[in-house]
Amino acid sequence: MKIFLDTADVEKIGKYAAMGLVDGITTNPTIILKSGRRQEEAIKEICKLVDGPVSVEGVEEKEAGMVKDGVKFSSWAKNVVVKLPMTEEGLKAVRALSKKGIRTNVTLVFSPTQALLAAKAGATYVSPFVGRLDDVADDGMELVRKIREIFVNYGYKTQIIAASVRSPLHVAQSALCGCDIATVPPDVMEKMFCHGFTDAGIRKFKEDYEAAGKR
Repeated sequence: MKIFLDTADVEKIGKYAAMGLVDGITTNPTIILKSGRRQEEAIKEICKLVDGPVSVEGVEEKEAGMVKDGVKFSSWAKNVVVKLPMTEEGLKAVRALSKKGIRTNVTLVFSPTQALLAAKAGATYVSPFVGRLDDVADDGMELVRKIREIFVNYGYKTQIIAASVRSPLHVAQSALCGCDIATVPPDVMEKMFCHGFTDAGIRKFKEDYEAAGKR
């Protein structure tokens, strides 16, 4: 399974990219705002740090505006992917951009039928929001499993991005249910390195090493 970072923080992107752990990036207007930079400036720098897909999102609500934005975004770097909402206008834009050879990521997916429509429209990626479903006592991972089954049944090439990831458990569950990608916030990425038993084991080995050296 691939790991995308859900951030525009170039310091953290560079850190994990240097370790070979980042396969791509997802952003949205809120993430760009938190970075304190203009969208174009931030995306161009991110695209230099990461070879994989970098999702860029606009705020247009009609097909024409979405397509115009998509063409503009894709001119910034060869690895830009245009992020579009799961709406009728969004899927019209997916179709139009796909015909131009521009990759798309359909976001805010909350049902198997939405994912099916996005795949039929030609989306490169679909992003089911697992955490937001869990927040309202629904099962986000069950949605991913259903989407995976539909795509396998009918041979859709659209890749599934588990989005709205809240914890390392979500990442593990995404991998276990055959998700192509999990997009992970930096704070969750940091937690993935950690386990209390690992820390305890390191301390114990250090203590024993030092004690053996005193013999």
